[in-house]
Order: sequence, then C-alpha cells, then structure tokens
Amino acid sequence: MKFGKNICILNVGGTKYAFTREVIKDFPLRRVSRLHSCSSEKEVLEVCDDYDRERNEFFFDRHSEAFVFIMLYVRSGKLRFVPQMCELSFYNEMIYWGLESSHLEFCCQRRLEDRMSDTYTYFSEEDIKAEVESRGEEDQVTRLTPETGNARWLERMRRTFEEPASSIAAQILASVSVVFVIMSMVILCASTLPDWDTAKNNTALDKGSQIIEAVCIGWFTAECIVRFIVSRDKCEFVRRPLNIIDLLAITPYYVSVAMTALTGENPQLQRAGVTLRVLRMMRIFWLIKLARHFLGLQTLGLTLRRCYREMVMLLVFVCVAMAIFSALAQLLEHGLDLETSNEDYASIPAACWWVIISMTTVGYGDMYPITIPGRVLGGVCVVSGIVLLALPITFIYHSFVQCYHELKFRSARCVRSLSSEFLN
Repeated sequence: MKFGKNICILNVGGTKYAFTREVIKDFPLRRVSRLHSCSSEKEVLEVCDDYDRERNEFFFDRHSEAFVFIMLYVRSGKLRFVPQMCELSFYNEMIYWGLESSHLEFCCQRRLEDRMSDTYTYFSEEDIKAEVESRGEEDQVTRLTPETGNARWLERMRRTFEEPASSIAAQILASVSVVFVIMSMVILCASTLPDWDTAKNNTALDKGSQIIEAVCIGWFTAECIVRFIVSRDKCEFVRRPLNIIDLLAITPYYVSVAMTALTGENPQLQRAGVTLRVLRMMRIFWLIKLARHFLGLQTLGLTLRRCYREMVMLLVFVCVAMAIFSALAQLLEHGLDLETSNEDYASIPAACWWVIISMTTVGYGDMYPITIPGRVLGGVCVVSGIVLLALPITFIYHSFVQCYHELKFRSARCVRSLSSEFLN
C-alpha cells in the first residue's frame, strides 16, 4: 500500500475498526490483506465498496454483526454462527471475507451442511439449467421479429404437455390423460377375469372394449407425438426414462394388432399367441405414466435415482449375508448328519431362499431348520437381517424426505404462477 496514512480504518456496515499497515499485511482475512498490495485507488475499489483518502477509511457494505463474529474468529480462532441469522447468509459473509466452511466449528459445519443440502435440493442444477434455458429462449423470442411467433407458441405447447401444473390447459390435459390411463387399466384387469372369455361372445361388449382400448392408445400416441414435436432437444427427449416407458407401453398394441392381422386367430400358432399375451400385458407400464401427475410417484423415482449407491450397498449387504448364512445352513441341516438331514436344505441355492425370507422377516414357513444349531443360526440370521437392512435404509429415508420437500416446493411455485396467470 503506497498511499494514505499509517493507520487504516475499516468501516463494515457502520462499525469502524482501526489497524496499522503491518497488521493489514498479515491479516487472516484474505480480502482485508489484499488491501496492502493495492497501489492505486482503482485497485482499492476492486476490494472494497468505497474509499476516503483523507481519513484513509475503507468502506465495506456488509453485515456488521456477522463481521463481529468473524473478528472473534480472528482473535480466538473459533468461528460460530450469528444467533438469529440465516446460516447461508453468514456463509456468504464468510466467502466474501475469504473464509471457508472448514473454518467453522464442527457443530456449525453440520448445521451448514444440512441447510445447504436442503437448499441445493430445492434449487438443483437441473432446475437452474432449465430456468436459464427458458429465460434465454424467451429473450430471443422477444428480440426477434414477429415472424418467430411460432417459437413462443411451441414453448407454450411444450410447457402445457410437459408441466401439468404450468397452466389450466395443462391441468385439463393431465386430467384427461389420467382418465385414459384408468380406463385402459380397467380393461386390462377385466380381460384377465375367468368370465371374460364368456362375455366376449357378446359382440357389442367385445367391440366396445376394443373401441375403448383403441381410443386410449390413440390418445397416448397423439400425446407422445406432440410432445416429441414441441420438445427442445429431440435426442434428450428420446433418452428420458418416462418417454422410453411411454414407447414401451404404446408399441405392444400396434405390434399385437399387426401380428393378429398377419396370423389371424389360428390356434396352431402357439408362439404367436404367447407373444401376443406378453405384449398385451406390457400395457401395465401405462401406470408409470401417472408419475407425471402424482407427487408420490415422482418422489419415489427421484429417490431411487439419487440413492443408487445406497441401493447397491443394500444389495451387497444382502448378497454377502446370503452367501454366508446359506452355506452354514446347508452344512448344519443337511451336510453333517445324512440320516436325519433336512431335504429342504439339500443345496446352497435352496438355502438362499430361506435366508432371504428370514433376513426380511417374512417367514413363509415353507422351509425351516429342525436342528438346534440350525435354529440358532436362524435367529442370528434374522437379527443380522434387521441390522443390515436398517443401515442403508436410513440414508434412503432421508433422501426420500428431501426429494419430497423438493418436489413439493416446485409444485408450490407452479401453483403460485398458475394463480397469478389465472388472476391476470
């Protein structure tokens, strides 16, 4: 610092602190120590908000009470949150002055991590990216000539089909889609009833069910085509899991219609008949379409996507325990005494089924140990299953709660925008 007096005054939110140049040079706060290397007022104003040359006073328009706690850290080496102040606001002050979360005490670090996880869940990178893209497209549309009015219309169509809570028209389309899903599921379930083949002799009932099924498929097909046309990125649209499920739910109908037209009702074509039954049963995937409209299914899908590591951990725990307990059970129940051996445990793969139903505390009773060592092993297996399954499920539960609050927060934002749109 080659200007001003020897005493430097820091004015932080109206609170003044006086330091010498030597103290400023080695000050623990990075932003304050940068003042010593400034050689002009221009460089000073890049560090602080204002500067008074006569009094050699540096102004910082920051939270004064937060800086008091930061100064306590400079003196004592312990940094804690300001009472009655948002953790994220205090963290922003820390970043401004050159501190990191590692400088906080352990208890405050836990509070900050919990608060940041909740906030970053509410505003995930996908939401920020989508919001930036939508704003960019809106700006482009407003800057371009009226000839590009189709772009704005396509964006409205995309939001109507992709975001059920974005407008009243989107809610109506979502309600109609849910009705068609329910109708198709009712027809699918009724077709498996024992009396359905007898009822199919009624020509009117048979044709009515076929017409309802064709209408439902037509609606789903039209909806999928329109959403593909108005999508921003066609490749990204094809890669989305829900769109793949839509395709898997729609395609079997057209395949079955084509196979029926080619093979007819010839009972000798058993392979074609089995294939048709499998394809018809794939219509059960239509139920997953409800995930677009119901918060619970969206929460479940988002939780599984974010907790795949915990799910793999759970699977590894179960597989390791199953290998150990099944080998021991086969040895104790069948391998030691061949005269009184339990034939249910004749092999390790057969014992694996008993381990699974024991660890999950289901206990069908179809197979059970008869020897005393086998029963002791069964008790250990049950207790181990409870402990091993509880450990990763705790993480999955917390992730489920966070995902639920995130989606609920998004839904609340959509409802507020919908209410303002309705009032306008």
